[in-house]
Amino acid sequence: MEFLRSYGMNSQEYVEVSIGIEPYSDENAEMLMAELAELPFEAFEMETPYLKCYIPKEAYSPQMLKLALSGLDEDSFAVSGFSARLIPATNWNALWESNFTPIVVDGKCTVKASFHKGLKKTRFNITIDPKMAFGTGHHQTTYMMCRALMRNEASVKGSIVMDMGCGTAILAILAAKMGAAHVYGIDIDAVAAVSAFDNARINRVSKRVETYCGDASLLQMGKYDILLANINRNILIQDIPTYSRSLRKDGLLLVSGFYTEDLPMIRGVAEAAGLEFLSEDAMDNWCCAGFRKA
Repeated sequence: MEFLRSYGMNSQEYVEVSIGIEPYSDENAEMLMAELAELPFEAFEMETPYLKCYIPKEAYSPQMLKLALSGLDEDSFAVSGFSARLIPATNWNALWESNFTPIVVDGKCTVKASFHKGLKKTRFNITIDPKMAFGTGHHQTTYMMCRALMRNEASVKGSIVMDMGCGTAILAILAAKMGAAHVYGIDIDAVAAVSAFDNARINRVSKRVETYCGDASLLQMGKYDILLANINRNILIQDIPTYSRSLRKDGLLLVSGFYTEDLPMIRGVAEAAGLEFLSEDAMDNWCCAGFRKA
């Protein structure tokens, strides 16, 4: 079982809620997960055609879930219903650990957990605390964003970097290790923002990494040389104009979290916001693109 998010699940009994999505896609599942952020789910898992949600037994309320689902405001998908089942007490951290294998990006960056020992060192080595499983680097989009960042190393050194939707802060930590002067991270989830700072501390870059809970409206607190956004397509389309305004002249925007067929739409929004298209990368139909502020 590979969790999209895991907020330190313990050994108590949980309810597994399976929500059907029509049409199913990873992007639609991620958007549904965002819609359910106000409910006390502690972990999510994608399993076609469902988004599986995990919540402590005593916190589960089918009435509250029905209310949340009835208020969905998404044009790209619909919910076909949900079912729930009780999950026996489990050592979730042990299960998470057994499914988290280290990854190496282009032979230069290793992402691992603290329990991985004896690994060969690469140029950049990042340790992620298993309390937070969102953004372990295993997803193609995180992998490509790491790769894009390393391909722009000359721009990273001495720069001010913003990591939007920072999750576990893999990208923020990598930027700091690459020599960024200061890195900010923003996530709409408060647990993610705290986890991101904890991971920065574990990786000994906390003096140059700040994390906040919020959305793109927080970008007005400064100007940035590089902005990273590994978020779903709809959020990117909505927020790219804000990203552009927050970038300094010649600033770099790296985005992922969308499919290759969505690139023309993303590119159109970016160019309309004064951004010049630079590059694209693809893995398993996921896409990563780079832009520069004119």
